[in-house]
Amino acid sequence: MPATLPNETTEQSTEGVLTPLYHCVLLDDDEHSYDYVVEMLQSLFLFSKEQAFRHAVEVDSTGRTIILTAELPLANFAKEQIHGYGKDWRIPKSAGSMSAIIEPAAGSDRGGQAC
Repeated sequence: MPATLPNETTEQSTEGVLTPLYHCVLLDDDEHSYDYVVEMLQSLFLFSKEQAFRHAVEVDSTGRTIILTAELPLANFAKEQIHGYGKDWRIPKSAGSMSAIIEPAAGSDRGGQAC
């Protein structure tokens, strides 16, 4: 029987069992500036300025960007960090943090877990 290799949607655990992976997806809104997104991603996820800017452009142009793909506990932690970052002081109408969702990396029909 051939070995099953991990792929984008699963990660092999130490017991040889495939663990499902999840995306933490940052969602676009009109209450946060590019500077806020870049600053947040650098601070929370240690992205370089260039990486953070690419995510800012993607979330602005497509409405979403995948920040992290990991096992569910880490993906949820990333989502909570985004939700706890706070409002954008540069934009007066900014009432709080940006939104993020968790969705299966396999792209199943279950949809994302709203924040």
